[in-house]
Amino acid sequence: MQQTLTLQLDDRVFAVIQQQAENLGIPLEEFAASLLAQQFPPVPQPDLTGMENNLAKANFERHFGRLHLGSAIAVDNESIDEDLAQEYSDSHGDL
Repeated sequence: MQQTLTLQLDDRVFAVIQQQAENLGIPLEEFAASLLAQQFPPVPQPDLTGMENNLAKANFERHFGRLHLGSAIAVDNESIDEDLAQEYSDSHGDL
């Protein structure tokens, strides 16, 4: 997620940041954002307790399910190979 921030900078500070961005060949906004990000690194998330970990795992696993493909799109290799061989050998009316 990203947010937009409008800043008013002293001319001297702006000139220094602008010059450094030009020296690096990157946009001023990108350089200023990277300076702020270096000053405020992301806060590491605390490790989950065993109970919290189990709850998170259960919440994730509730999205698991079954999918019955049926014979039309079966996943056994023999049937796939047969279908491919049939398609490759069929001229599809091209002569």
